[in-house]
Amino acid sequence: EAAAAAAASAGFRLTAVRREPAVRLQHGASGLEPLAWSEDHRVSVSTARSIAVLEQLSDVHSGGQDMVIHRTAVPAPGAACMLKVGPKKEVAECKEKFASSVDPTVSQTFMLDRVFNPEGKSLTPMRGFKYSSWSPLGCDANGRCLLAALTMDNRLTIHANLNRLQWVQLVDLTELYGERLLEASYRLCKADTPCGELGDFPEFQRRHSMQAPVRMEWSGICTTQQVKHNNECRDVGSVLLAVLFENGNIAVWQFQLPFLGKESITSCNTIESGIGSPSVLSWWEYEHNNRKMSGLIVGSAYGPVKIIPVNLKAVKGYFTLRQPVVLWQEMDQLPVHSIKCIPLYHPYQKCSCSLVVAARGPYVFWCLLLISKAGLNVHNSHVTGLHSLPIVSMTADKQNGTVYTCSSDGKVRQLIPIFTDVALKFEHQLIKLSEVFGCVRTHGIAVSPCGAYLAVITTEGMANGLHPVNKNYQVQFVTLKTFEEAAAQLLESSVQNLFRQVDLTDLVRWKILKDKHIPQFLQEALDKKIESCGSTYFWRFKLFLLRILYQSMQKAPSEVTWRPSHEDAKILISDSPGMGSTEDDQEEGTSKQASKQSLGDTGKGVDIDDTTEDSLHQSSDTGGREPMVEKLLEIQAQIEAVEMHLTREHMKRVLGEVYLHTWITENTSIPTRGVCDFLMSDDGYDDRTARVLIGHILKKMNKQTFPEHCSLCKEILPFTDRKQAVCSNGHIWLRCFLTYQSCQSLVYRRCLLHDSIARHPTPEDPEWIKRLLQGPCTFCDSPVF
Repeated sequence: EAAAAAAASAGFRLTAVRREPAVRLQHGASGLEPLAWSEDHRVSVSTARSIAVLEQLSDVHSGGQDMVIHRTAVPAPGAACMLKVGPKKEVAECKEKFASSVDPTVSQTFMLDRVFNPEGKSLTPMRGFKYSSWSPLGCDANGRCLLAALTMDNRLTIHANLNRLQWVQLVDLTELYGERLLEASYRLCKADTPCGELGDFPEFQRRHSMQAPVRMEWSGICTTQQVKHNNECRDVGSVLLAVLFENGNIAVWQFQLPFLGKESITSCNTIESGIGSPSVLSWWEYEHNNRKMSGLIVGSAYGPVKIIPVNLKAVKGYFTLRQPVVLWQEMDQLPVHSIKCIPLYHPYQKCSCSLVVAARGPYVFWCLLLISKAGLNVHNSHVTGLHSLPIVSMTADKQNGTVYTCSSDGKVRQLIPIFTDVALKFEHQLIKLSEVFGCVRTHGIAVSPCGAYLAVITTEGMANGLHPVNKNYQVQFVTLKTFEEAAAQLLESSVQNLFRQVDLTDLVRWKILKDKHIPQFLQEALDKKIESCGSTYFWRFKLFLLRILYQSMQKAPSEVTWRPSHEDAKILISDSPGMGSTEDDQEEGTSKQASKQSLGDTGKGVDIDDTTEDSLHQSSDTGGREPMVEKLLEIQAQIEAVEMHLTREHMKRVLGEVYLHTWITENTSIPTRGVCDFLMSDDGYDDRTARVLIGHILKKMNKQTFPEHCSLCKEILPFTDRKQAVCSNGHIWLRCFLTYQSCQSLVYRRCLLHDSIARHPTPEDPEWIKRLLQGPCTFCDSPVF
């Protein structure tokens, strides 16, 4: 039994490897759970002056082995947030009255409460962010994630990153909720007793606590029905944002998608949770026999945890609990710091279930929720002995249910749930970050969407028993999967979208750039998938691997490309005819040669792969460069062949939309005849589906061409190239890769990795063309901006 247990634990053994670069933060981390990782691979870090956003890219145009990170920031507001509790004049009078009160219980409570005095006065001002939360993928105008940000002074706002360089505040929910409460006279419903006077200190406290947010969390995207003017119903996507307040109330905001601002708010309902001193919030979303149930899990600073029913009006297919479900009722003074709800499949009961995990002090509380014929089954327990200090941060990989916890001493625990006949148990192992980063203190962790990386906020640990004088906050990355695991997950992916799996593709990219070849097992497995399935996803995966391989073969530039060279003039003078070389020139050349030689000597022990690559490139005299050039040309030919296959597949899709949605192809504004001729121009391309489709379209066109015309000279734009159109006068227009129309404007969109360009939709475009223009890049799956 001991040997079997050892073998089982060895199967879960994790080797954490450091991943460069480490990103230094300009300001210290702030708030609880300062780190969050979105579904579209952006890491938000709450700091004392802003939210730093680090976007991970799997750049196929870069030959560097480090992670490619695009950095932006959401700045903190300049003015302090004053909650609306009444008329400004009356509030100012009440504040002066409470501050100068003879009763010390009133005056001291008022002066020291940061909700009443966010700007500080005698205390330091409240700056920075308390918490940030990412929405699901597909909520903003570009189909990406929204960011909800909560400042230290209780301002809750929603931001979007629409142009990749600047964050835009879409709405201030604290201000809107204050206006709603003011209109309702600070009563949740009309049946409530009338509120007291603002001059009473308990009433002053009540009005503040009912609109001071503690946490906020997004639900999954759900579908609502909207009734049109002709009484037809259409499905509209919506998302919910639950906001937990200090008094235990929960405001549930409903937003129509895509979320554009105040006009996208559908409704706002307030629920009373009945929990005192609430500390944390999480959504419970459960699917059973095609019936979706939802609720809100609320934790308290005193210990209890329970699920509150949420009645979702006009949401299709959703049901709710009849009454609250208590998951933990003991008032044991262990504060609930973080809650994660993970949907899993129960292998013994053969049905879906929910695993709720909560950090309570140094312990992990877990609860398994399972709906059977007898009703809702609740199994709960605690996992102890994980940390000697309280858990400061917890994160979960929702794909396999793995949970990661960390304490401030640099120790991370990985907890893997294993189902048993009755409930479940956890296999856990220790990850010592000191073995990866050295002696560090940790302030927060977050796991990437596909579980490939762990992001950690670190500062320097103790050195020789002394604390560091200055703290440098850094976001560092640790690998949680091997290359083989990442490749297998990409091959068996149910998502079939490279952009949604950037953390996995980055591990694959790193391996190929280091080894300078694609592993044989991956090539064979991918070829089998392409032959058996034929999905364009595997072709895009193949294109990604070939592009990375091509980059790995490229010789790295010896100098920084943006730095001007000051040696060009001297070289030209010395090499010019009729000019003799002086002794100074000779000495200078000798010193340069010596410095290059010394650099070469010092670089011998650095990296064997780099020296072998350089020798391949530098041995052009002996003919050693010829095989490398041939290899590059061969890879380039393979890249062009895969790109052409993907282009043809997308052309077939566009032509299918043209055939289905038009009676006369003149109205499409898509160069239908040109796309048909382009597909049929290659004699080696024999696709029966394409030939049949083109035959039907040409029959509908009835020998008419409807060509595109150049807007500058009115000449015909022939369709000879999928990337650009050139008229007879030499005017060049780039082609939209989604519709193959020429972009005859100065403003167009580009995909995230700059593979392709697309035009903007116009009001004249029919719905099916607008739908085509919403698609991702056909080469890299990345969204288009």
